[in-house]
Amino acid sequence: MSSDVFRTFSTTDTDHPFSDDAFAFRFDAVQERLGADQRWSTWLDVERGSRGPEPRPDWVVTEQAAIDTELGILKTGKEADVFLLERAVDRIGDNPARHSLLAAKRYRTEEHRSFHRSASYVEGRRTQNSRDSRALAKKTSHGRSVAAAQWAYAEWEALCRLWQAGVPVPYPVQVDGTELLMEFIDDGDGGAAPRLAQVRPEHALLASYFDQLRDGMRELARAGLAHGDLSPYNVLAQGDRLVMIDLPQVVDIIGNPQGMDFLMRDCHNMCTWFTKRGLETDEDELFADLLAMVF
Repeated sequence: MSSDVFRTFSTTDTDHPFSDDAFAFRFDAVQERLGADQRWSTWLDVERGSRGPEPRPDWVVTEQAAIDTELGILKTGKEADVFLLERAVDRIGDNPARHSLLAAKRYRTEEHRSFHRSASYVEGRRTQNSRDSRALAKKTSHGRSVAAAQWAYAEWEALCRLWQAGVPVPYPVQVDGTELLMEFIDDGDGGAAPRLAQVRPEHALLASYFDQLRDGMRELARAGLAHGDLSPYNVLAQGDRLVMIDLPQVVDIIGNPQGMDFLMRDCHNMCTWFTKRGLETDEDELFADLLAMVF
């Protein structure tokens, strides 16, 4: 029978439902070829360290039989595009069918990017692979791919660290090269949650939003980090809850020579927006409050 109908894999990974190394499992997952907008789940194709932190939310689909279906584009950006992806698995035996919606952020190689401030964000970052370092310096084709993957992995590491610290960020599902899969933040009606810049909340909700934002920035600061590019366009409003997004440039406040400047700019951008919406805020007071979390 065609290999397109069956999927074969070994079971050396402990995340797999079978544990016998010598056992290979083949099963009929679909009765026809995958469509052009589909692929098998890549969950078990990546290293364990490239899968989301535990405890994982119940909605994360980890079955190898799952199929990823691309549903469309959510956002185009300077350094990456974000697509909507459904990861779903049919019922197998006593295991029920499951599915989840994911945001697939795919970073472009440098010749297709326009993230002009990247040099100041990455001060203090190093790559341990000497071949990659040389390729980066020479800006070869391999080096451009390495650079794109570095941004994806930088955001992956930030999301994992911040999610575990309780910062309101999307749950990071997995990273694979230049593609980062994360929780899709919806609006409760099946669509994408709007950016904070797009909403006009009542005063009480506005005040709640600011409290949430300050708490999130405090948790970042406790970790010694600043968002680095925080603005009303990099915060989602999911009903009465805020979620920070776009974290590839997360900055080490102490390790980066411009760390304090990035933190101050985050405070300025957010306080300016809230003040214009009618909530009295003080960017200097917020900055001092965050510094108290660092030192």
